[in-house]
Amino acid sequence: MGVGISAHRLASAVARENAVGTIASVDLRHHHADLMAQCKDVRDRTVLDRLNLIALDREVRMAREQSVGRGAIAVNVMKAVDQHAGLVRQACESGADAIVMGAGLPLDLPDLCAGYPDVALIPILSDARGVAIVLRRWLRKNRLPDAIVIEHPRHAGGHLGANRIEDLNDPRFEFDRVIDEVALAMRDLQLESERIPLIAAGGISTPARMREVLALGYAAVQLGTAFAVTTEGDAHPNFKQVLAGAQPHDIVEFISVAGLPARAVRTVWLDRYLRRESVLKQEAADWAEKKLPPDPQGRCSGALQCLTTCGLRDGIATIGQFCIDTQLAAALRGELARGLFFRGAGSVPFGTAIRPVRDLIDYLVSGRMPADLAAA
Repeated sequence: MGVGISAHRLASAVARENAVGTIASVDLRHHHADLMAQCKDVRDRTVLDRLNLIALDREVRMAREQSVGRGAIAVNVMKAVDQHAGLVRQACESGADAIVMGAGLPLDLPDLCAGYPDVALIPILSDARGVAIVLRRWLRKNRLPDAIVIEHPRHAGGHLGANRIEDLNDPRFEFDRVIDEVALAMRDLQLESERIPLIAAGGISTPARMREVLALGYAAVQLGTAFAVTTEGDAHPNFKQVLAGAQPHDIVEFISVAGLPARAVRTVWLDRYLRRESVLKQEAADWAEKKLPPDPQGRCSGALQCLTTCGLRDGIATIGQFCIDTQLAAALRGELARGLFFRGAGSVPFGTAIRPVRDLIDYLVSGRMPADLAAA
């Protein structure tokens, strides 16, 4: 879940290099001053949802215009986001080339895109079992994925494709095992003749690692953190420096307010939250014991009600207890004391240096480090 981190500027820069640039669809109004002015002091969710759809439309159209016909523009929509159906439809209407969906099984994605047969549908999954479930359901709809992202939860950033933190290192997520087991699932479903490309994601930040996963049979790779810290990244420079400067001991896993394991930099805000987490969960448990009538509007601090399931809003004491939209928006603005800075576990290619998208792609493809960094 990236509020504004990858918008039209980053997505179009990636596309101009003949790659797939992805726009994160959640709460893009933060990039549009006029929309932010319209939602000031507004707690009507329908108004906020409408403004975010306007923002998504603008971002997709600007990305397509600035990509000058090269590459492709995808839109990432989290299944766990309550407005996911509206965001998918808007992305299709606005001209997205592909919809990428994770953070839950995207079983309804073919239905949502039924009127847009030319839009590529790309689920994000982490193991062969999830792939098989999606394939079986989509077969009933006479649709197959155009590609599948296989995200390794031990390496990726943000929300992760495992049910528990203890599962992040499970061998079932290893890239070599997943690709073999997906081939078996395809055979069982009599889909051997179908060539569904698999895209490896998580922990890929060097040309050598990219070559390794491609040699396993993956058709492509997906990177998140490495692109988020590029010059064209849509976030504040402070955001990029936090991610680029983080060391392994700065990165932590925890249970998000969405109920999913997540990975982020242990900043001032996150450190404070984790130290108070048990107290906040007890407060949620106490609230639940009172059996008060549901009050989602009152308990949602931002009024957006962005998630289908929210620990804070719904009083679920076993999962996170913070407003994820508020904290991610603060990170977008570079607010170190208030932001939640999602990040992958590994290093980024250029260390603390903030470089253009072109340098990053050239390094991954050719193995050539930018001359000034190579000489340093």
